Amino acid sequence: FLELLGNYILGVIMNIEQINSLSDEEAKSEFIRCCGSEAWADKMLGGRPYMGEDELLHFAEKKWFHLSEKDWLEAFKHHPKIGDINSLSKKYADTKQWAEGEQSGVNTATQDIIKNLANGNQAYENKFGYIFIVCATGKTAEEMLDILNKRLPNSPEEEIKISMKEQNKITRIRLEKLLNL
Repeated sequence: FLELLGNYILGVIMNIEQINSLSDEEAKSEFIRCCGSEAWADKMLGGRPYMGEDELLHFAEKKWFHLSEKDWLEAFKHHPKIGDINSLSKKYADTKQWAEGEQSGVNTATQDIIKNLANGNQAYENKFGYIFIVCATGKTAEEMLDILNKRLPNSPEEEIKISMKEQNKITRIRLEKLLNL
């Protein structure tokens, strides 16, 4: 029990047995770190015990795609804007390390690219009512800016579906980090 508690407090990786043996409150907290939707986290609790990592990952995706738009928007609120690393230390302390790694492509961007990302983020949020969601892992700032600019003309119906799929990619990566896969 002490080892499990220590792992939980330190936020280190867990194996499937540890996830299965967490209290509901502890497990929900870990799931929320991976995806900010309360409804999704509750569904993940209902799937325990998981027989293995593959089952957990499959279940996570299946449940994500069956949530409502309201649930997706809730998850989006748990992300910093692309390129807004400073906000991580305040609002996103629980996922700061993950988000910094996911957005590491912004660290080497020019001031012009950062400015264009900030402007694009604002235009996106003004149009769609939520921040630009993209799975930033492995992408440069320039690539993310290009994606943002290509998605800005989309309809709200088109864009929510794209954003929801991007959030699913982010959630999977975070679950894999939690499980050290």
